[in-house]
Amino acid sequence: MNIHKNLPPAELRQHCLHLDRATVSQSGALVISTGKFTGRSPKDKFFVREEASEGHIDWNEFNIPLEETYFLKLREDLLAYLDQKEEVWQQEVYAGADPAYRVAVTCITEWPESSLFVCNMFIRPEAYERFTPEWTLLQAPDFRADPGVHGTRQENFAVISLAHKTILIGGTGYTGEIKKGMFTVMNYLLPKEKNVLTMHCSANRGADGDVALFFGLSGTGKTTLSADPERRLIGDDEHAWTATGIFNIEGGCYAKVIDLSAEKEPQIFQAIRDQALVENVTFLEGSKNINYADRSVTENTRVSYPLSYIDQAVIPSVAGTPSHIFFLTCDAFGVLPPLSRLSAQQAMFFFLSGYTARIAGTEEGVKEPKPTFSTCFGAPFLPLAPQVYAEMLKEKICHEDVSVWMVNTGWTGGGYGTGERIKLRYTRAMIKAVLNNSLKGVITQPHPIFDLEMPLCCPGVPSYLLNPANTWTDKDRYEAESRQLAERFRQNFEKFEIPVSM
Repeated sequence: MNIHKNLPPAELRQHCLHLDRATVSQSGALVISTGKFTGRSPKDKFFVREEASEGHIDWNEFNIPLEETYFLKLREDLLAYLDQKEEVWQQEVYAGADPAYRVAVTCITEWPESSLFVCNMFIRPEAYERFTPEWTLLQAPDFRADPGVHGTRQENFAVISLAHKTILIGGTGYTGEIKKGMFTVMNYLLPKEKNVLTMHCSANRGADGDVALFFGLSGTGKTTLSADPERRLIGDDEHAWTATGIFNIEGGCYAKVIDLSAEKEPQIFQAIRDQALVENVTFLEGSKNINYADRSVTENTRVSYPLSYIDQAVIPSVAGTPSHIFFLTCDAFGVLPPLSRLSAQQAMFFFLSGYTARIAGTEEGVKEPKPTFSTCFGAPFLPLAPQVYAEMLKEKICHEDVSVWMVNTGWTGGGYGTGERIKLRYTRAMIKAVLNNSLKGVITQPHPIFDLEMPLCCPGVPSYLLNPANTWTDKDRYEAESRQLAERFRQNFEKFEIPVSM
């Protein structure tokens, strides 16, 4: 077996093209297919049941136990499979931009494009550094598990062993499993062993050094709103908060590209060039220009690229303590305010709730907006109990006097199909007003159902939009929809069994 160790991105591109595993787009980026899987498979993610960690894992639908004997057999068979390959690709990288908290990972992949993804998304050591591996990640998309032999649900799997410091991924070529596998590990190691809060959020920094965090599920605008040309991007997805500030866990960005345009998201659009890796898109007929509007393969079209491809990115991606936190939600029911300030208690409630709404038509069988709650805005990646992360966040908010805001990037004047989506320029204006402290001293009023403090004016935004009730013709219907959504929040929160309210 020939192990291609630490090849630079340019050579990995050539391997992809030589093996006919990628196509070069008009912009110079590589375009690949990830095969059967175009997204993560949360029901096939396992934690090995081990004595040292068993009592700390929050066993649930995302943290599924696997006996160690199954893990050992799976690792043995996966290694034997890779050993029979003519060539594999290996990268030695770090997770974590802060040297005091980073974790050294050896990633061995069956395909060269997966190795290029690792180069894009993790932090490569400097040439002079001595690399001492701590964790191992093995990825083999064409390896198929046998549920009867390996204890998995089906042929694909992502398995984490904390005792063996190993991640096994097989049966799927979706590259996101690689980055989220290591993020899950960091979500265990840093809070439990280092008292460092890990967060599924994007972050940027202003000219004066002020830091803002953006939490939000897919489709809420987390990547779009943090990629602000007037501010410097720290990272678009995974961060950690220490006693002195924050740092990016990754070295790159993994952005959705469905309906991407140079006008709406210029920084992401210009990043799609030579080292970038675009997944599961098609081309405009008769050309190599990517058709960003095409959903025929998947809604979840993606691109990975190094953070350095974003102009003025913060590298190394380490910054100070956050001044502002934004919880982004795409409320397709149209009842939440476009902007509201949260108390520390409310921040804990909405952080644990992790709310957004799926839009009718984007998922088979969904005929109307569907509320979605993902604890801490990242339930599939949290090995510890959600309250651990929530209590750490609340403590930091109170200790550092951080302002917390909820931003509705969804609908107003009615739900999806009746109202209209809040214009991106208004959302940007509201966030800008928060960041430049233009809302200090502005009079607010409480939302009658959710008790959220809504500012009555904001530069660049029509005042009537700031109270969603103003935009509804049928006021009774607005109140009924608001109460119905509030009840869904309440029902979802019952599982936490802690006295936190809206």
